[in-house]
Amino acid sequence: MSKAIVLVSGGMDSCVTTSIASKQFSKLALLHVNYGQLTQQRELQAFKDIQNFYSIKDSLIIDMSQFNIIGGSSLTDSNIPVSKTDLNNKKIPSSYVPFRNANILSSAVSWAEVINAKSIFVGAVEEDSSGYPDCRRSFFDAFEKAIDKGTKDDTKIKIETPLIHLSKKEIILKGVKLGAPLHLTWSCYKNQEIPCQNCDSCALRERGFKNAKIKDPILN
Repeated sequence: MSKAIVLVSGGMDSCVTTSIASKQFSKLALLHVNYGQLTQQRELQAFKDIQNFYSIKDSLIIDMSQFNIIGGSSLTDSNIPVSKTDLNNKKIPSSYVPFRNANILSSAVSWAEVINAKSIFVGAVEEDSSGYPDCRRSFFDAFEKAIDKGTKDDTKIKIETPLIHLSKKEIILKGVKLGAPLHLTWSCYKNQEIPCQNCDSCALRERGFKNAKIKDPILN
């Protein structure tokens, strides 16, 4: 059976990506990373809820707490203030975790070689995101070349980014159409119980649902 790995943070984008991957592959394996983020427990719960929703048995939870030690991001260091929300800002916000996706992808590729997965799905968004450099398609293209050079000759692994050029509105509408469990997702960078409605992720989510003319199911 064809198999793919999906990177699932527990957020809306990775949830919709899981739904898309489930239509293309007969077997999925989900990978989640705990990297010392301030909302680690809440994101882990969202990951487990999404896994249960799709009845996916094959999963891997990796500890990358070194990011908490390295610091440099408001997601992992409480002493670094979260950037003031400005959806028109083109600068990289304080929530950027230095080279995080490269580390996560490296682990995913190692697992893919072992379980013979042919694709790794990533819910990265380029046009309507916070401008993270490791969420650009050019980065994933470069990483694919590294995979080809650094794996066995018969290993062929593609990095799939089905949402890369979509807006949050389009992602939400696609998720609704596919029946993705958006009510199980968590996007907030700051709080564990009630979304702060102030961080970049909350603001992007709020704008997406507003533009889609749909009520966010996690808000009362």
